[in-house]
Amino acid sequence: MTRFILVAGAWLGAWAWDEVLPELRAAGHEVHALTLSGLAEKQGVPAGQQTHVQDIVDEVERLDLRDVVLVGHSYAGVPVGQAAERIGDRLARVVFVDSNVPVDGKSFLDSFPSDHIRKSLDESGGVWPPLDRADYAGQDLTDKQIARIVTDGTPHPGATLTEPAVLARPLADLPATYVKCLLDGDELPAPADELVASGRWELVRMETGHWPMFSRPRELARVLGESATRS
Repeated sequence: MTRFILVAGAWLGAWAWDEVLPELRAAGHEVHALTLSGLAEKQGVPAGQQTHVQDIVDEVERLDLRDVVLVGHSYAGVPVGQAAERIGDRLARVVFVDSNVPVDGKSFLDSFPSDHIRKSLDESGGVWPPLDRADYAGQDLTDKQIARIVTDGTPHPGATLTEPAVLARPLADLPATYVKCLLDGDELPAPADELVASGRWELVRMETGHWPMFSRPRELARVLGESATRS
């Protein structure tokens, strides 16, 4: 049995994993989906990036999990990658699902051209509003799935996007799998691209869009389960 903690990206809460959890549990795994501070049922709770890192560390310690696989999707790869090194020998593996990865001293928004997001934060009182329905086109999602993401998504706290990551050790020290969703492009973010190319990290490709927990939950559960065997 593998123990998983699943963390979804911007605007999403634990509910985003509703179709993945039963698949993993049916395979005999222990699975916990985590909502980060300021999102979903925790909307309104003040949060910066280090708050999100601590959310993950606290959940591992609260549940007293060992040999745990941390899964971070999209934005959540940044706090998950930091939490992974902070939980020490409790960690079995990290799985980055089409995500950004932390770079010491750099924020989430430093990792790609993000002037449009910074402008949105300024115009929206320090939060990143959820995307419009049209922004989910071409991502292997049904109209019903898009409607749920848009309806249930909540504004994302801006400080989590602008605060820098803090890493004590190189990311190469983490046992990791990177899951690339190809409808979102085939390029990996730095330094994940170098770590995969060097053979330090495993790469798995999925023929789906950026939100595979909605578009391909069964396939994603299988990928996560298989990644745990690499630990």
